[in-house]
Amino acid sequence: MSTSVIDPAACLKALVACPSVTPADGGALPYLDDVLNGLGFTTERLVFSEPGTPDVENLFARIGDGAPHLVFSGHTDVVPPGDEHLWQHPPFAADVADGVLYGRGAVDMKGGIAAFVAAASRFLDDGGTPPGTLSLLITGDEEGPSINGTVKLLDWALNQGNRFDAALVGEPTSRARLGDTIKIGRRGSLSGTVRVAGRQGHVAYPHHADNPVPVLIKLVNRLATIELDEGSEDFQPSNLEVTSVDVGNPAFNVIPAEATARFNVRFNDRWTADSLRDRIHHELADAAGGRDFTLDIVRPVSACFLTGPGPLTSALTAAIEAETAVTPDLSTGGGTSDARHFKAVCPVAEFGLVGTTMHQIDERVPLAELSALTSIYEGFLRRFFGAAGDA
Repeated sequence: MSTSVIDPAACLKALVACPSVTPADGGALPYLDDVLNGLGFTTERLVFSEPGTPDVENLFARIGDGAPHLVFSGHTDVVPPGDEHLWQHPPFAADVADGVLYGRGAVDMKGGIAAFVAAASRFLDDGGTPPGTLSLLITGDEEGPSINGTVKLLDWALNQGNRFDAALVGEPTSRARLGDTIKIGRRGSLSGTVRVAGRQGHVAYPHHADNPVPVLIKLVNRLATIELDEGSEDFQPSNLEVTSVDVGNPAFNVIPAEATARFNVRFNDRWTADSLRDRIHHELADAAGGRDFTLDIVRPVSACFLTGPGPLTSALTAAIEAETAVTPDLSTGGGTSDARHFKAVCPVAEFGLVGTTMHQIDERVPLAELSALTSIYEGFLRRFFGAAGDA
């Protein structure tokens, strides 16, 4: 089978020109659908829904058959551009200046998708169908609620009989230069709300009221000073951050009826969701000194995960070293991503562009870096499937 070779810069320009601010698609997935069909992939466009959330478009593309089955995961949705007048180049114009492509999503993560599609086109053009299966699982719901995107698309793909042996997520993981970091795991994420009920009243007559604010201050202080652990062999220390304190009270002369605080914990493998909740509840109960409060944990909780050594990380590391002469760090730092949805399915790693301008005004990627990422992905595909072909 002969395929067309895709230019990564042209592919990225077309994707950036699609104003796919979550949950809008803006034409990004239809464009990818056409491109991947032209490369010989079988594609499925799916819309998932959930009450109280926007419908989201998704794309699954597949070529080849049997094991090993590699799936590339990415998202075409982007965060809002903010005040467009502050951009040097319009956020959806995909302007190129001095060898740099500007636009919302250029780094996070349309650049990763464009590079992988171009790499796949080269790989397929050279050898036809892979000795195994290659899939792309692309969502429009990573920057938003993440309810009608990867988690449902992955479940659908598994129910269709797909069995994945490895997953690569094209997030911009590189810190300072392309190739310096592969993410092989992430800490978990637990969010919660603490509420203290009181009795509303006039500030001049506090004996007729019950002010919940002083109690909440004690609880927030305890949350802010908890030392959960010192880290583990593979993960940095867990940290809890108070993200909101609110009484919903616009008046100076009214004691509020309720006070609330919200927090988030990024936790390592020393904790489970249940053990972490128990620890937090114990700390709050001690600080409350007998005063009633409620602790509500937002479900589901994202558990931490770690991908050990294997064909995925070895092929990716070798491809990076061959292209950049850089030996990447294998990191578990940073926040969550769609990689968490694959942790119970198959080994998963994340690798992509330098992320210093993602979500910023004038988000941008040097075209030389995009070209180098394409070469890394191509080398990775050859190594990953080459091992299967030699088996």
